[in-house]
Amino acid sequence: MILDTAKLVFAGAVGAGKTTAIRSIADGAPVSTDVPMTDGAHGDKTTTTVALDFSEVILDDGTPLLVYGLPGQDHFSFMRPIVIKGAIGVIVLLDARDTEIGNRCEHWVRSIREIDPTMAIGIGVTQVDRSPNFGLADVREAIRRCGSSVPVFTLDPRDKDQTSH
Repeated sequence: MILDTAKLVFAGAVGAGKTTAIRSIADGAPVSTDVPMTDGAHGDKTTTTVALDFSEVILDDGTPLLVYGLPGQDHFSFMRPIVIKGAIGVIVLLDARDTEIGNRCEHWVRSIREIDPTMAIGIGVTQVDRSPNFGLADVREAIRRCGSSVPVFTLDPRDKDQTSH
């Protein structure tokens, strides 16, 4: 079945790779609302998304996939239901270096389930190459606490092949 359009949303904490993922899969230059971080750099990240990121990807069957990235800060949480409405799914990106990755995972899964209890969710873990002791146990436990069945995978959001499959 070919849809007129499909919509996919990237969500997750600041610095998890949402903007980078969208840039890597975009067929054109994405619309981005990144601004310099007012509270200083977060690792090597010096900008942050304050509204949303947006781009389009044409799927193999010709369907336009509208790709959105949510800001990671909780004070922009009012944007979540607006952007998620009508999506076919949400990919939550988590940073493997985050010592609170399990809590962050639970927060995002619960937030999305509050907006749409039936929304398809996938969890993508980034920065695994920079976190040699990382394991998926905390993420999987967080998903169990949410009572969800959610696929978990690792990816490098800079890599179009990893991000688009």
